[in-house]
Amino acid sequence: MYLNNYQLPIKKETLTLILLFVFSALIRIPIILIYGDTSLENEWRVIVENLKIHGTLAFSYYDANLKELLLPNVLMPPLYAYYLYFFSFLNLEEQNYIQLILFSQILLSSISIVIFYKINKIFFTKNISFYSSILFSLIPLHLYACGQISSISLQIFFTILFFYFFFQLSEKKNLLSIFFLSFIGGLLLLLRGEFIAILLLSLLFLLFFFRLSIKNIILILLITLITISPYLIRNIVVFEKIIITKSLGLNLWKGNNPKSTVEGYEEFDNELIKKINSIPKNKYYGINYDNVFLEQAKKNIKENPKKYFTLFIKKFISFLFIDVNSSNPNYYNPLHYLPILILSITSLIGIILSDKKSNKLNYLILVFFINIIIFSIFFILPRYKLAIISLQIIFTTVLIDYIRKRFFPPIHK
Repeated sequence: MYLNNYQLPIKKETLTLILLFVFSALIRIPIILIYGDTSLENEWRVIVENLKIHGTLAFSYYDANLKELLLPNVLMPPLYAYYLYFFSFLNLEEQNYIQLILFSQILLSSISIVIFYKINKIFFTKNISFYSSILFSLIPLHLYACGQISSISLQIFFTILFFYFFFQLSEKKNLLSIFFLSFIGGLLLLLRGEFIAILLLSLLFLLFFFRLSIKNIILILLITLITISPYLIRNIVVFEKIIITKSLGLNLWKGNNPKSTVEGYEEFDNELIKKINSIPKNKYYGINYDNVFLEQAKKNIKENPKKYFTLFIKKFISFLFIDVNSSNPNYYNPLHYLPILILSITSLIGIILSDKKSNKLNYLILVFFINIIIFSIFFILPRYKLAIISLQIIFTTVLIDYIRKRFFPPIHK
């Protein structure tokens, strides 16, 4: 009898996790079948084909004699390209190949919902955590992401995993949590260059607020370095520089040029075209290409700092709430902007009401605002909102939990 009583909660918990996974997967399948991408486009196709044919991560350039030159990639983080390349080994027809990638993203997205539930349970009851996870699963932008050939699905998956092992490590301080946190952190560095800021913040929190030893901090750095080392070594050999990606200048220019909006602007004027055309077509092309934009962006900001600071504030507010001047017509669908706007407002209230003595919530609050600041320095595309949606749902749940405790306290007999 005692054994049965002990096993029952475990069984219920397992059923909850299975339900979340199955529900999340099933509602995404029609999305990718109806709205999903049907082919590799632009840079993804070129990079994957060069990996398959030449075994190198590179862009193609054709000279005046139509001779193909391979220009080693340094502009794009490599992880998603290798993710696409992994599925190419099956030699499927393109339509089936794309469908397999999208179904794999459904799998990752559904797993992330399960992990998100576990994170919520750190702060809330099981019931509240369950409904919070259902909400995360149903956000239209999150549903649609699985159907895109884009790194955003991997980013959400690994970010949720990173948070989970961060909190595991903050409590248990065991070697397994150290390994997974470090390994996932390394993968995120290969996926999003700006993650370096989140990683450094996480290490500082672990050191000063969760009292992780210096030895373990060094171990995290070491494992993270080992994770990224194959690509890092490749770049050192090819470019003689210690870099993972070199796209700061291009992204900074997109968000800080005379025609930039919240979503950026990327049509080149004649002066830029001349500078780009003058770049030697050699292995340093990507680095020099980015440097052209970096110098131009710095020049723009220095010449008119007030204009670009105002634009930064506008991007910050648009990312925090919604972009009222979006060029994407689907942005104004109520199914998209209403959940986004409501979560934006309720999450801010939740941040204000959150327990400021909770180091875990304080950590998430800082991650939230650092994300907004980083994206606002560059530019804001609609899908970027997914980088903070999970955090907004947690802070919204803080508000809901506050209301529950304040106005509907439990009745004690």
